[in-house]
Amino acid sequence: MLKLTNIRKSFGELVAVDGLVLDIREGEVFGLLGPNGAGKTTTVNIAVGLLAPDSGHVEVGNGASPLNPACRSQIGVAPQALAIYEELTGEENLSFFGRLQGLSGQALKERVSWALDFAGLTDRRKERSSKYSGGMKRRLNLAAALIHDPALLFFDEPTAGVDPQSRNAIFENIQALQAEGRTVVYTTHYMEEAQRLCDRVGIIDHGRMLALDTVDGLIRTHGGQDVLVINPGEHEERITTDDPLSELTRLKDEGRLQTFRLDRPDLEKVFLNLTGRKLRD
Repeated sequence: MLKLTNIRKSFGELVAVDGLVLDIREGEVFGLLGPNGAGKTTTVNIAVGLLAPDSGHVEVGNGASPLNPACRSQIGVAPQALAIYEELTGEENLSFFGRLQGLSGQALKERVSWALDFAGLTDRRKERSSKYSGGMKRRLNLAAALIHDPALLFFDEPTAGVDPQSRNAIFENIQALQAEGRTVVYTTHYMEEAQRLCDRVGIIDHGRMLALDTVDGLIRTHGGQDVLVINPGEHEERITTDDPLSELTRLKDEGRLQTFRLDRPDLEKVFLNLTGRKLRD
């Protein structure tokens, strides 16, 4: 559905994307993770045709370029910065974005009605979006990206600043879109979201792909060993092991085991192992 081949993009002396290769399959939810300044936003902007790469090429679907307007009509984008007009109602926002995509008449009415229902905003359709909660605005932002029924979707931090109920609703929406055969590219800083939703995850830094696999594959390859924490408290002992069950049996036989906790590697540990633990602003 989306193929990036040897993409390179610089801004002056800053190399934002450096020879990136990426092949996203039709119908998958693909997670794109990376620290601040890793090149995620530039990669997405190139993938959707907002930026032209300095070298390399992008193919969507059967090989079309996103620089072509006809190809871009098959792409939906929900940016992290809310792209809605707060002085307009939810219904007016969706109608406006639908007309931008060439919809009109009955077809536009049907898509607006579908999008409002999808976002759980039908009962608030006549209310100005400035009155919406943070979660409602996020859901409207997603609905605007879907109004023209695109096959390829980009969701950039779609749950930023929302309540748990809206976050769960967004998760269910994304899973429903995948069940319909849509392809979703999902960027997030929440590792548990990627672990829950994504079929595969790519981790980039300094414009390069560091690792790409299923979540389980990334954890096996880059997560490190289990850590057995025995007798948690003031004098806890941490034991790194590949076989925690055998280690527990040994500790029990030695009489050293009172209580324990098993810390297993997860996607967050993979991310930190690959990108480092130093803060980046």
